[in-house]
Amino acid sequence: MTDGTTARDPREDRGPRGWRAAAEEALYGPGGFYRRPEGPAGHFRTSVHASPLFARAVARLLCRVDEALGRPAVLDFVDLGAGRGELVTGVLAALPAGVAARARAYAVEIAGRPPGLDPRVTWRHDLPETVTGLLFANEWLDNVPVDAVEVDRAGVPRLVLVAADGSERLGEPVTGPDADWLARWWPLPAEEGLRAEVGWPRDLAWASAVNRVAGGLAVAVDYAHTVSTRPPFGTLTGFREGRGTAPVPDGSCDITAHVALDACAAAPRSAGSARGAGGTAREHHGARLLTQRAALHALDLTGARPPLALASTDPAAYVRALAGAGEAAELTAPGGLGDFGWLLQPVGIPDPLAPEAPR
Repeated sequence: MTDGTTARDPREDRGPRGWRAAAEEALYGPGGFYRRPEGPAGHFRTSVHASPLFARAVARLLCRVDEALGRPAVLDFVDLGAGRGELVTGVLAALPAGVAARARAYAVEIAGRPPGLDPRVTWRHDLPETVTGLLFANEWLDNVPVDAVEVDRAGVPRLVLVAADGSERLGEPVTGPDADWLARWWPLPAEEGLRAEVGWPRDLAWASAVNRVAGGLAVAVDYAHTVSTRPPFGTLTGFREGRGTAPVPDGSCDITAHVALDACAAAPRSAGSARGAGGTAREHHGARLLTQRAALHALDLTGARPPLALASTDPAAYVRALAGAGEAAELTAPGGLGDFGWLLQPVGIPDPLAPEAPR
């Protein structure tokens, strides 16, 4: 029973606030974008959705991690920001039988477990306490909400405040951790209108994830930039039904911003020496940034066309190989998916994508 009045969205009663708080509620709050039943695939296409070749490449990476770890009795694969489980499903399907028998698969996602998911997958809303294997975060960090700042006419960076309808105004000058992070990772000239996104919440999120890895590899894949290529007006944007749109923090669209992966790479070291189960110190090998094109090439996914002679000896195989080459080309294309950043952070093992790593 009601009193005849129309229920109000509580967000309508809030004044403007920073983008971090607004996006957190719009994406992950009750009725938020990432709780919708259609999942992310209903609104945008990632490498996982572009081709099953991506999951197969990740499965090959997991096998290399397995070798580097000495083939442990239990090999973990953690799909962080799992959507509806598309990647973890593809990885399990692509693993050799001997590796699959030892694999323990986790999907970490705020939404509920989708129906029909492979029963071997453990669905969680948070990370496992420890991981021995591969932790893979595909387009996860770009959805860790961050605040935006803009330089005012006096040359002072100020917090950008946003209302529920997406309209913005400038708030107080940036101070404290925000100012410290900008000074180190995204220094802004005193020029009116320049913008940045303050990335320290992502640094902390990534450090927390990497510090769960007792041995193996953590990988973050995302839209990215580094300190020498920061965009002058930021990257905050929205996506809805496959199209870019103005970011509006009302739950109707994805809200995303590219990731300062170089800052994330330094975060686990800055957080102090990580410790595994029992308090034993873990050795963090050097983090490495590379493009998706380079990473997938190192995983033997090149997009090379099959030899034309195959068309005459086995036409069906030629057509399949040609289709696969087209999908691989999309995953590695300059100016497209191939330009995504990969951040590799080995823990207790050498970099499995280094040129000298065993194949």
